[in-house]
Amino acid sequence: MSTSAKTRLTWFLAILLVLATLATSVSYVVSTHLAQAKDASQGLRQIALITGPNIPPRGLWAFDISFVDDQSQVYYLADASNASVDLIDTRTNTLIGQIGGFRGFHGSRDTQGPGGVLVDDLGQLWASDGDSTVKVIDLSSRTIVATLRTGGAKRADEMAYDPQDQFLLVTNGSDAVPFATFISVTKRAILGKLVFEGAETHLFYLSVPANKRYPGGAVAVVDPLTRQLVKEYPIPACDPSGIALDPANQELLLGCSGHPVIVSAPTGQVVATILQTSGCDEVWYNRGDQRFYLAAFTNPTGPVLSVVDAATDAWAEQVATVKKAHSVAVDPLTNHLFVPETGRGIVVYAQT
Repeated sequence: MSTSAKTRLTWFLAILLVLATLATSVSYVVSTHLAQAKDASQGLRQIALITGPNIPPRGLWAFDISFVDDQSQVYYLADASNASVDLIDTRTNTLIGQIGGFRGFHGSRDTQGPGGVLVDDLGQLWASDGDSTVKVIDLSSRTIVATLRTGGAKRADEMAYDPQDQFLLVTNGSDAVPFATFISVTKRAILGKLVFEGAETHLFYLSVPANKRYPGGAVAVVDPLTRQLVKEYPIPACDPSGIALDPANQELLLGCSGHPVIVSAPTGQVVATILQTSGCDEVWYNRGDQRFYLAAFTNPTGPVLSVVDAATDAWAEQVATVKKAHSVAVDPLTNHLFVPETGRGIVVYAQT
């Protein structure tokens, strides 16, 4: 991957793990899907508002990635304003705890923490921090039991998990030369790095923001076993942040600075452009209702939570959110959506 060392790639929701075998003979026709809004009497509605100690904080709320563990039905939010990971029971929509020990927010997103969060299948929560570390939390005691240093100058950021091989991949996208670190989940040890300098069974997909080689951004495909870059898909006019996979259709939705696009995972071909929304950060695929959810916080007509039908690649609906509402995660068992909103709290949405 050829990128000037002076180019700073800020990777927001940059990683996705694919465990399904990718077909090699798939072809698509590029299409743009237009849809009409649903009847106003139906669609997403707020069903709960979750608040707690300093949730939300006064003024700007510095939060980042959110994650739902469908085994325990717990929602996790990387809450840098409180220097904690916040835990929400998705069955009762209540705050059940906060895990501290992180750097917090001190004026710069590049060094805030926690940043990325996810849960493995060994009962451990992994959270990246603003000091280029990854912290391991035992969820039975809710305590930090290990800290791994990735060796960067800025924050460790987004992560992806390979449960088959028990690997974790974490990016340092704010460093002058971005890199990704491979971690053994069972040994809690760093295995190696992939440096993005100047530069098919299960794979990592990383969204790469606009740079000199790819002015519209790209998708980088990484083999977690060899820890090598396999290929890159240039994406025109996107500058992507978030990325989410629909495993049934083998399609990736990219949250772009402009209109989001849907890309074939095997080929990199753009199969749809969603014209009804733009300016997305975190995006999420929910297997419970086969829909993509997009936190379009810089949408030109105002921040919204947009919904795309993964079966048809068509926009379905959207609801208004608030400024800086750039995070979303969904519980696939209840199909409840969790969106942290500055000045309000964690808003829970559902189809009504």
